[in-house]
Amino acid sequence: MIGIVYLGTNPQTEERLKYIPGRLVKLTKNYKDATDACVSHVRNEHFIVFVEKNVRTEDVTAITYLRKKCKNVYIILLTDPLSSEERKIYQECGINDTLNLSASVTELNKKIQFISDRESILFDDQVSKKHILRFKIPLWKRLFDIVFSSLAIIVLSPVFLITWIAIKLESPGPALFKSKRVGTNYTVFDFLKFRSMYSDAEKRLKEVSKAAGNQYAEKETEQEESNATITAPLGNEAEMMMLDNGMESMMMISDDEVMLVGDDFVVAESDFNKEKEEENNNAFVKIENDPRVTKVGRFIRKWSIDELPQLFNILKGDMSIVGNRPLPLYEAEKLTVDSSIDRFMAPAGLTGLWQVTERGKGGNMSAEERKQLDITYGQTYNFMLDMKIIFKTLTAFVQKDNV
Repeated sequence: MIGIVYLGTNPQTEERLKYIPGRLVKLTKNYKDATDACVSHVRNEHFIVFVEKNVRTEDVTAITYLRKKCKNVYIILLTDPLSSEERKIYQECGINDTLNLSASVTELNKKIQFISDRESILFDDQVSKKHILRFKIPLWKRLFDIVFSSLAIIVLSPVFLITWIAIKLESPGPALFKSKRVGTNYTVFDFLKFRSMYSDAEKRLKEVSKAAGNQYAEKETEQEESNATITAPLGNEAEMMMLDNGMESMMMISDDEVMLVGDDFVVAESDFNKEKEEENNNAFVKIENDPRVTKVGRFIRKWSIDELPQLFNILKGDMSIVGNRPLPLYEAEKLTVDSSIDRFMAPAGLTGLWQVTERGKGGNMSAEERKQLDITYGQTYNFMLDMKIIFKTLTAFVQKDNV
């Protein structure tokens, strides 16, 4: 259980803290006593320290000392509204949160419970951090990436120059296209490509997707509409009872159906689950015969020249030569469920297993097939597999279908 410490001299606050249910609060008058109260003889014990705002210079000294001596504390400043300057000063010296000086027993207890429920992620605890699963690229793979990408950039420099000029001559806008992508460990970085579309391509994505058809989509628009959200207005009193802290609540309205209540909707649980499943299945957006692509763009896509700037991403360390393709933000955010996380616990790459395995299908694969191939690569990759994928990529990079 998290310990509670109060640093201050306000009798009213002391009285309210005494009534926190199921909590024994240690009352201290100075920062050294508060520091001693936070010394734990139990491994990984944490403390919430309520610091009553007083003279600013004294507060800064107290909070700085407490933060330096104790790594297992979450510091909450009890204060009246702060100015922007004051807030910055208190944040820099080490507070984690603020709470109104006259907070009620209920408000204090809610804050304590909120922190307790998130203990493993809110405290600066090195033991807890060791349990966070993160992928680290092997040394052999990183060295190969540096050597391969450096040589490729030097050899292909004339192609870079010619492509740059051709793109600039055909359509206005920068020749190099940057987009935010999600790679290994859900890390977001600037993904580089030669621009193969008109400059306003992203704005037209939604319109073109409906007209040309998303080849990964498994449901027609009519089917989606048949599963439309069931909405109903909620009264203020009902909202206060069922939407406490902005969390979704559930309400049983009959013996046969469970309704999920959100901030501005009520939806049947079965419909909600269907909608989420469709979102996950259709996470990858790919459009056949995309009219947004320029003439130069079609050529450089056919010969995969548009991908060459990613050699700089590889040299920088954002990606690897072989790995799982980094995804746009709107696609990656749909792949955060447990069954999809493993694809991000692997190298992000220029080419990968799904590209060479499914090339024969002309790109017509389901999102689930692609995801499973990504997961398989992350679990089985090795030097020989990488060499095999690179060889297949070099001999089959010409795309016969316009995908």
